[in-house]
Amino acid sequence: MASNYISNICFIVILIYFLATINNKSFLPQTNAEGGNCGNAPAASLVPCLGAAKNAKAKVPPICCGKVGALLKTSPKCLCAAILSPIAKNAGANPAIAVTIPKRCNIKNRPIGKKCGRYIVP
Repeated sequence: MASNYISNICFIVILIYFLATINNKSFLPQTNAEGGNCGNAPAASLVPCLGAAKNAKAKVPPICCGKVGALLKTSPKCLCAAILSPIAKNAGANPAIAVTIPKRCNIKNRPIGKKCGRYIVP
């Protein structure tokens, strides 16, 4: 229990540091035809998913499912950007496990079979 709390605190500290040091040129992929970028918001909004992104057997919190579902409706490419971001990796998220969260949340409109880096959304 204490290790989860410490991991979450570390993730938040890393996130704050990252957000404070990044310049306006995002390294994340574009999300729409207008050329908008994902920015840092997707990774930051998925903090409630951190435990589920580390452990495939962990129960996915409902708040995480809600955030993932909303992100898939508005900017599905940003989900991959968040999963593969340095913020998520530094927090200990495992991309191979993180891509399973939409399925574990029973999200019907998930991009089944889509590649997210070298991982495929189940």
